[in-house]
Amino acid sequence: MTRRFLFVLGSSRSEGNTELLARAAAEQLPENVEQQWISLAEHPLPDFVDLRRDSDHVRPAAGSTPALLLDATLAATDIVIASPLYWYSVSGFTKRYLDYWSGWLRTPGIDFKATLAGRALWGVTALAHPETEVADPLVGTLNNSAAYLGMRFGGVLFGNGSRRGDVLNDTEALARAKTFFAQEAPLARFPYEAD
Repeated sequence: MTRRFLFVLGSSRSEGNTELLARAAAEQLPENVEQQWISLAEHPLPDFVDLRRDSDHVRPAAGSTPALLLDATLAATDIVIASPLYWYSVSGFTKRYLDYWSGWLRTPGIDFKATLAGRALWGVTALAHPETEVADPLVGTLNNSAAYLGMRFGGVLFGNGSRRGDVLNDTEALARAKTFFAQEAPLARFPYEAD
């Protein structure tokens, strides 16, 4: 199967530090790897309504933002969540996208969990803090989501920057970006599971 990367941009602004770092990592992918980039700010999802016990789930209407994101997610072999660190976790745009996964799990005919099982989830984030441990909630959100779905988790590429473009001065992050997607993403495990 040809690798197809979906880059989900969770920032409220374009060309922010997280996106710049994600693009630096994506530049290293082989030419035959397909890439699709979707900005959640440019394609905002409506508020997620949890209907798991109140209604039948239906596939989103063709042409809608939920349909665009569902189709892109199902087509991807690798999903990259590029979210700035907002209050120590993913952005609101990103959280809403992940909330939609709950509905897609119950949508007949797409086998969302079985389709994503074995595929890879990656994270990219920029933070204005020298210690990456402050991003543990973001890492946990992505790792545990991958573990629940039986996905592989390639970890999170961290960069430092507050003002627009600062991450381009983070030479260590740019060096890590060169090999980030070249690593093998292991099967995600919940923290309580033994190795």
